[in-house]
Amino acid sequence: MKKLFLLFATGILFASIVSAQTNDNALQKNKEFTGAKATLKEYHAIYQIDENNPAIFTKAIRNINNALNDPRLAGKVKIELIAYAGGTAMNLKANNYGDQLKELIERGVIVAQCHNSLVEQKISPDQVYDFVAIVPTGNGELILRQAEGWAVVKP
Repeated sequence: MKKLFLLFATGILFASIVSAQTNDNALQKNKEFTGAKATLKEYHAIYQIDENNPAIFTKAIRNINNALNDPRLAGKVKIELIAYAGGTAMNLKANNYGDQLKELIERGVIVAQCHNSLVEQKISPDQVYDFVAIVPTGNGELILRQAEGWAVVKP
């Protein structure tokens, strides 16, 4: 019985040592990971804004700038920001996002607005910033972009 117990205890000790070494190896590999590699010539992402929430507007702008500033994506990323439903508020002249949206456009971002949302909310296109593109539908834009291989991001 003592030999069996000793054999069992030795097995547990050995398993613990192997497990600890495996965990240390996994931790080291994780520490060495620096993120995905940008191996493609070009990347595409469409950011969707569909709710009237200033925190989401700010988050989307920050997320887009972060993507544009990612050194792995430098010169390789094309981004579109589509607003529809409640997100329409972001593109209205009455709000204070004009300068931030212009900065995104200057960096190559397409900023677009759903026409259907304007009609549904009885908003004249004249109330939207002049530099914002109008597309027939926000959902249609998302469907087409995703079919083209664009990543769809919802901040």
